[in-house]
Amino acid sequence: MRLRRKPWIDTAIHDFDSFVYPKDRPAGEEERGRWHEIFGREALLYVELGTGKGDFISQMADREREKDFIGIELQQDVLYQAALKVAAAKLSNVRLLVFPIDELEKIFAPGEVAGFYINFCDPWPKNRHTKRRLTERAFLARYQRLLPPGGRLFFKTDNRPLFEFSLREFSAAGFTVTDVSYDLHAEGRLDNIETEYEAKFSALGEKIHRCEVIFP
Repeated sequence: MRLRRKPWIDTAIHDFDSFVYPKDRPAGEEERGRWHEIFGREALLYVELGTGKGDFISQMADREREKDFIGIELQQDVLYQAALKVAAAKLSNVRLLVFPIDELEKIFAPGEVAGFYINFCDPWPKNRHTKRRLTERAFLARYQRLLPPGGRLFFKTDNRPLFEFSLREFSAAGFTVTDVSYDLHAEGRLDNIETEYEAKFSALGEKIHRCEVIFP
C-alpha cells in the first residue's frame, strides 16, 4: 500500500545530511568506488536493498559495528523513519540513500560490496512482472558485478512462490545456495534480526523463508 506523501519530510530529512542522501541530493558517480573513503575506514560494506523503515539495518549495524552498511529505499517518506532510528542509535557505520535499485552500478564499483540483503521485497506475483523481482537473473547479474568472489546475498521473504522462484533463479545462475529455511522462526535462531514486515507477517502466522547465496 502506498503511503500518503508528507511534503514536510522533504525539508526535515536534511536534518540527517551527515548520513542520508535524499532525493534532491542523490548519490552518484562521485561516490562510486569511494565508499571506504566516505565512511572513513576500510571495512566490509553491506547493502540492504529496500531498507524500509530501518528496523533491520539499524539493529544489524548496531550489532556489527566493525562493518559498514548502506540502506537503499525509493520512498523518501519511508527512509525518513529509518534515519530517525539510525540517529537515535548514534550509528556512524550507516548511510541511507533514496535511490533506484536497478541503477546500482552508477554508485558502486565492481567488487566494492561484500554482500547484499534483500528482506521482504515486493513479490510482483503476476508473470508479466517477473523481471521486476529483485531475485530475477538480470538483477542477480548486477549484484555479481558488484560483489567480489565469494560475496553473499542474504534473502528473506514470507512469500513461498517468490522464494521458490528465487531458488530456481539462483540455481540457474550457477550460484551456491546455503542455509535454506522454509520456517525460520521455528528454528529459534538467536542471531535473526526481524524487519518490520517480518514481525507483522510472523504475528499473523506466516512462515518466514530464508537463504544465503554465495557468488562465484
